[in-house]
Amino acid sequence: MIKKKSVYVMPFAVLLFLSLITTASTIGTRVDAESSVNTQSITVYIDNIQSDNGSLSITIDEIDWYQGSSANQIFAEREPEAYAEIGGVPDDYYIVNDSDILTNYKVADNASVKMQIYDHTGNIEDLDIIWNEEITLQQFIAQFNKTELLDLSQFPYHVTIQDGVITSIVQQYIP
Repeated sequence: MIKKKSVYVMPFAVLLFLSLITTASTIGTRVDAESSVNTQSITVYIDNIQSDNGSLSITIDEIDWYQGSSANQIFAEREPEAYAEIGGVPDDYYIVNDSDILTNYKVADNASVKMQIYDHTGNIEDLDIIWNEEITLQQFIAQFNKTELLDLSQFPYHVTIQDGVITSIVQQYIP
């Protein structure tokens, strides 16, 4: 019986610890990330990608991403008339973006990037979802700057930040 409890206690303790981690709030509309000794995962819109003397950084707008019953609950609280009319969130997700603060993070040279959909060929007929397709950071930058067929800045991304540096970028598909 003790082993079973420890199986549940450790994940609970990790989740509790991660829920206590917060980002520093500052006055203004733009801040630079400070080094930390932790790893965090957040959901963001990418506002801008810039390279300065070989160092890559990304400016992000942090958002709250909800799915399933959590999305319905937040939707009902924030938009009760719409919730009453349609009975829940369309497409099983809900995004809250109440802050206009942009934060700039450096990006690790070896950061991993996974995409769900992007412009492979320049032809709209070839746009297709390939779940968690790994591409290089350089490919991501090139794709992000191509907006003729698909504007990647309109998609949310789940980013992992370790010691103040982005180490992973995963595009969230939205229908």
